[in-house]
Parts: sequence; structure tokens; C-alpha cells
Amino acid sequence: MNVAVSKHNGSMPSSEGLPIRYDVYVPHPALDELPVILFVHGFMGFKDWGPFPDICYELAGSGFAVVAVDLSLNGIGDRPGVLDRSDLLERQTFTQDLQDIQTIIQALQQGTLNANHYALDPTKIGIIGHSRGGHLAVVVAAECTEIQSLVTWAAIADYTKRWNETMIKAWDTMGYVSITNSRTQQVFNIQKVVYSDLKSHADRLLAINRVGELYIPCLFIHGKEDDNVPYTEAQNLYDQCPSAEKRLIVMDQTGHTFGGTHPFEMEEFPPPVTELLSLTTQWFKETLS
Repeated sequence: MNVAVSKHNGSMPSSEGLPIRYDVYVPHPALDELPVILFVHGFMGFKDWGPFPDICYELAGSGFAVVAVDLSLNGIGDRPGVLDRSDLLERQTFTQDLQDIQTIIQALQQGTLNANHYALDPTKIGIIGHSRGGHLAVVVAAECTEIQSLVTWAAIADYTKRWNETMIKAWDTMGYVSITNSRTQQVFNIQKVVYSDLKSHADRLLAINRVGELYIPCLFIHGKEDDNVPYTEAQNLYDQCPSAEKRLIVMDQTGHTFGGTHPFEMEEFPPPVTELLSLTTQWFKETLS
């Protein structure tokens, strides 16, 4: 990347008054309004996870403003990248996630995001989502006409299928399901409201139920060796998407995070991340610029 990139952070209140924190990456000098890419993390993820910030820098260097978001209930408190607000993550509903991204989009339309006076083009907005964030990105793209292009990374098509009968019974009897973060070994008691919110509003909140409304350009990328979310999830989304401009890419010999780890301490991206970045950048250059 030969273009200088600056990073600016900010926060705005969610619909329940909690902070939606974000980083805006912009190339400079930027003489024209910049197309915008929203970047959405997955479950127990965050905007500062692994190589995500470096990826955002690279995307911005290609001529975009990149807005990376920490969803208000993702479990991150005042310390970036630290899941120290279990009380929030344990009630992170799909409805609130959607409202958070809609709040960001509204701020883009109103010009109230902190981009250090760089002009962001509210008519050219794309979105990237990883894992559960990919599930959310599909719904956002269906719900919000401002989204002009979609890219999913290892997206989940139907989140309810990740909840087995044992989990549903636990929600019904105890009111929560215990899930362990494999990286930190923290145990989170996911509240029944997460389950009931999605079940009650499945027509609106399930990606597989909304992807059929997408006629914008859609790129679905998945690792063939993904042990967390099978690549058939991306195939399902692709098959149900009616867009005339859609593409499915299943990358060989890589998994759910495309070789990225947290913390990310490599001097260079792993080859799958490099390929992922190249595919994503080219897609947005063709469909958003």
C-alpha cells in the first residue's frame, strides 16, 4: 500500500444508550468524496480482532473510507479488544445488532461520523461481515437501501441451526446456555432473550430469509476447511440470492478466520488473508467506486 492512511475513532449511543464504538480509516490526501465500507465483526469478536485493523488499513489505502464497528452488546467495555462486559455479550440480540448498524448508516447520511473532515459519500456504501457479522450484513443489506454492495466472509446462513435441542432445553429450563470462548476460556451464560428474539423475528432477522431480497452485487467467500461454519452455508446464501451480479468463492486449505489469529503479530498476512483482501478489494472497486 503506497497511500497514507489515517485512523479516527468515535462513539455514538445505541438505541438503549450504550456506546457503539467505531474506527474510520481514510486515505489521504482524498480529493473527492470517499465510498464507504462498513466492517462488522462476528460473535465474541470485535473491530480490533487479529488482522482486522490491518485489513481495514489496506482497504482504505485502495481508495475507500472504512468504518469498523464494535456492536454495542459485543462484550467490549472501555478496553479495546477485551471481552470484559459479559453482562452485555450475554444478551446480545440480533435486533440490537441490526439497530446498531442502522444507527451508523444514519450517521453517515447525516455526516456526523468522525472522519476528521474527510468527505464520505453516503450514496456509495458497501458492507463486509465475518461469521455472525456476515449473517448480520445480509440482513442489513436487505433492510437498508443505502447498502450498494455486500461481501461476506465465512457467513452463517441460518443462525437458529447452530442451536441444538440441548441448548434449547437449557434456555427453557435455566434461562441461559453456557458457551466457552476457546481463545480466552471465558464462560458466557447466553440469555434466553437472544434465542427468543431471533425465533420471534426470524422473517426479519435470519440471513437465509432475507438474502432472497438482494439484487445488489453480492460476494460470498468461505474457507473450505472451516470447522466452525461449513462452506455449504455460503453456498446456501449464494443459491438463494437473486442478484444478477453475485459470486461464490470457496477458498481451499483455509478455515474460519482465513489464517488470521488474535493477537496478530505477523509481519505479513498469511496467504489466505492476502487472497481474501485482494478478492474483497477488487469486488468493491468494481461495484462501489
